[in-house]
Amino acid sequence: SMPTLKAIDKLGFERPSEIQKETIPILLKGDRDLIGLAQTGTGKTAAFGLPLIESIDDQAQNIEGLILSPTRELARQITDQLEKFSKFHPHVRILSVYGGANIGAQIKDIKRGQSIVVATPGRLMDLIRRKAIKLEYVRRVILDEADEMLKMGFKEDVEFILSHTPQEKRVWLFSATMPKMVMSISKKYMEDPIEVRINPKQSTNANIEHYKVVVKNAHKTEALKRFIDSEQDLRGVVFCRTRRDTKDLSEHLFAHNYKAEALHGELSQSQRDRVMRRFRNGEVQILIATDVAARGIDVDNLTHIFHYSLPDDDDFYTHRAGRTARAGKEGVSIAFVNNRQLRRIDELKKKLKIQFHTLKIPSAADVVDQRIQEWCARVITKGESSKVSKKLLKEVIHLFSDMSKDELIRRILDVQLEDMGLNKTEDLNDKPDSRQRNSKQKFQRKNNSKRGKYGRKKPSKSRKNRAGRRK
Repeated sequence: SMPTLKAIDKLGFERPSEIQKETIPILLKGDRDLIGLAQTGTGKTAAFGLPLIESIDDQAQNIEGLILSPTRELARQITDQLEKFSKFHPHVRILSVYGGANIGAQIKDIKRGQSIVVATPGRLMDLIRRKAIKLEYVRRVILDEADEMLKMGFKEDVEFILSHTPQEKRVWLFSATMPKMVMSISKKYMEDPIEVRINPKQSTNANIEHYKVVVKNAHKTEALKRFIDSEQDLRGVVFCRTRRDTKDLSEHLFAHNYKAEALHGELSQSQRDRVMRRFRNGEVQILIATDVAARGIDVDNLTHIFHYSLPDDDDFYTHRAGRTARAGKEGVSIAFVNNRQLRRIDELKKKLKIQFHTLKIPSAADVVDQRIQEWCARVITKGESSKVSKKLLKEVIHLFSDMSKDELIRRILDVQLEDMGLNKTEDLNDKPDSRQRNSKQKFQRKNNSKRGKYGRKKPSKSRKNRAGRRK
């Protein structure tokens, strides 16, 4: 319709993404259930949001569209986007409901009348039990990030919610993967769905450069700092394996004056919101997160993804990397691995069909040069005005009076490098070949020691064999 086209034009959309091109024509007809398999960041919200807005009756007084989302952040992002799409549809009213916010205020908003509700399963189930929301007029149910939702333990909640919606509704299910739990939901609640599958490799990795950095575990933190130091405009997410790792790493970086914060399961919703707000407005440069805590993060303009620890699940690697290179931009995915994990990189390379280039950790000299240049520029642009008292300035000039200008600058630079933590000069890149060769030689020596003169195994001297010989 014209209002929708006007909104799309105002948002600057020029050509549809793969998932939008495949699904929008099907969903506009509105007579089929649909399973859309596509990664995060491929334009799924517009793929289901535009047809959903088009389906809302001008005279509707009840909830006709229901969207289930795994996290509060994602629910809010979907709502924001739908509001932009429906800018010129005055009759379309959109509300998001989620845990952690005042349920009384949400109930009042529902009573005012809504066309589309975007909800997290837990809070919606609570509203249904309180009889505060009516779903008997719902014509479209969208399950977004269905695999994440079920992995997070919402299967029973989703089934409870679906059982409270009309039999004749259409279900549109979007998921990055299709595990058994998602299959069981689709079989139970969907009728002959059309399946649209977007090649994940094509959609998530087109603009992402994948790198491996070979580094000993003990040097990973220092290596990360050097990458941050060498890229002034870096804005990224660092993925760790455990909650403890995220806390330890973020505390270390914060103590060394890096703009980093952790996202982990122990944070309350308000703390999590504060971290995300600071990250979005640039006060935080680096987010350190576990895979679970990062669900629902959808931030534009991420330049780097760091895999401080590689995930066990191949799909998790794709999800992580796919958080950068959004909306046609380019991104970088860097995996920190030790020598033993190079085999895991080969597995990912084959399964995901991506090329990993070897990336060297910036040298201390490169980092020092850049950081000190920035520091010098700050000193030069400081200007005439100063908060230093004349008395203090006179005392300090007197203390330094025996030093030449060159010697004074050298010492100030030394102190500045110590304060910046840039006085370490070692090469942090591990040597992949030497260690593998050494371990191979050790293995051969160990085996040879068990063999006799002509390579035959020496007889064992175990107690059992000795006892056998005595008989």
